[in-house]
Amino acid sequence: MTPADILAQFGPRESMEYDVVVVGGGPAGLSTAIRLKQLASSQGKEVSVVVLEKGSEPGAHILSGAVLDPQSLTELFPDWKAMGAPLNQPVTDEAMLFLSEGGAYRTPNMFLPECSQNHGNYIISLGALTRWLATQAENLGVEIFPGFAAAEVLYDDAGAVRGVATGNMGIEKNGEPGGNFQIGMELLGKYTIFAEGSRGHLGKQLIEKFKLDAGCDPQSYGIGIKELWEVDPARHEPGLVLHTAGWPMDDKTYGGSFLYHMEDNKIAMGFITGLNYSNPYLSPFEEFQRWKTHPNIRWYLENSKGEVTAKRLAYGARAITAGGLLSLPKTVFPGGALVGCDAGFLNVSRIKGSHAAIKSGMLAAEAAFEAVTAGRQQDELAAFPAAFKKSWLFTELNKSRNFKSWFKYGLRVGTLMNGLEQFALKGNMSWTIRRDKPDHAYLKPASECKPIEYPKPDGKLTFDRLSSVFISNANHEENQPAHLTLKDASVPVSINLAKYAGPEARYCPAGVYEFVQDASGKDQLQINAQNCVHCKTCDIKDPTQNIVWVTPEGGGGPNYAAM
Repeated sequence: MTPADILAQFGPRESMEYDVVVVGGGPAGLSTAIRLKQLASSQGKEVSVVVLEKGSEPGAHILSGAVLDPQSLTELFPDWKAMGAPLNQPVTDEAMLFLSEGGAYRTPNMFLPECSQNHGNYIISLGALTRWLATQAENLGVEIFPGFAAAEVLYDDAGAVRGVATGNMGIEKNGEPGGNFQIGMELLGKYTIFAEGSRGHLGKQLIEKFKLDAGCDPQSYGIGIKELWEVDPARHEPGLVLHTAGWPMDDKTYGGSFLYHMEDNKIAMGFITGLNYSNPYLSPFEEFQRWKTHPNIRWYLENSKGEVTAKRLAYGARAITAGGLLSLPKTVFPGGALVGCDAGFLNVSRIKGSHAAIKSGMLAAEAAFEAVTAGRQQDELAAFPAAFKKSWLFTELNKSRNFKSWFKYGLRVGTLMNGLEQFALKGNMSWTIRRDKPDHAYLKPASECKPIEYPKPDGKLTFDRLSSVFISNANHEENQPAHLTLKDASVPVSINLAKYAGPEARYCPAGVYEFVQDASGKDQLQINAQNCVHCKTCDIKDPTQNIVWVTPEGGGGPNYAAM
């Protein structure tokens, strides 16, 4: 049955009405909800707010490094420290290394530009901060519905957004309602704020429908893969922030790493690969594993005898919206707005997005509150982009507007020019460097590229995908339809495998895509949807744009309890 058939047979759906509906319970969405309630309380008014979160709980799907600039959190909660916000490890030192295969060069800290400095910041678990924000939101009267995925945007007769519908539950693999079927419900709002994170399923639709990216550079993404380790206290330096560039990437491939020393002998480490890479044989997951073997990195995971004694605790992966200001779409449309990474507020030069997500949510909330209390609904919240352009966040992003674009000329040119712009000119440059291609368009045919031989994992320092997915706590109801859909089922073999050597089997960090042979010996694509960690890389990097990520049943996916 099609969704329309299901609605016709089992509908109408129940609906609930609010002043503001927020889609996504991450830092941006929760900050939107919190700020709305703060403003209502301060002015003695009632504003009803609901937050939909597809994860099993707030924070379940949240993944980031993360180093937090507390500026926007301080604006939201000036007394966050007394309130118990989980910012426990201040940054105490930082290092930027340029790696060769066997060596490293450290940039003297005195030459680090302002965007690379982290004094005053905190190394945090963004999942823990998200759970704390959810508690504050509920204390203010925000309704939070975890385990409910917004699957459809609802429009009024004039074409304005009027809310969202949650996905149907209990649909079986054949598309038919099963014995525990429950039809979705409608959440209707005067305004709907979309805060789904990078490459949001509904945000992507809204950008296309309202042509929000007209005149913008194509959006650019990276995939960030992260592991959490417990290390020997002798190798732990609480508060150290370490970033690297260079090896194992070649000069033409954008990428880099982070290694953050948290409290309790924990180290968060990860690798970011720009999804505009050209070699279809490249595997971001394998590059991350290889990076850990560098002498300057593995040292932290070994003892004095060179034995790996650290313990890997958790694993995850997530796409990063990295285009910056030049790729930022129009953030408002009739009936709603995009905030956080759903729009692309991350500052890639600082390797930070959480402070921007919080600030963008606050700005959107202030515009929505003004509109709701003035009796408006379903129009454009023009005050949001206007306030953004007057904010410190716009100033910050504008200073770094060229950061990602320079790397299309390679690591050396990118580093040199960003050094000039950010260190010498302090972001006050008169020129702008544009990009003109989306990430998937950079992939070259396999015949033009050299295969990459990656070393086999040793199970101590380096690992395979399946053992990694296991500790991501990823889980989906196996009898539901696959949420990784194909526009044309013949394309993966006839084009992706034939021309690009099947890149989906390598760019996915969770082993979702495998090329296997059927009983007759013909190649076919097998989709292991239950492995999916919701990183969205396939939706971004598929060279034919044939893969479309849609929402699975709410509550499914990873559970990043410690990340």
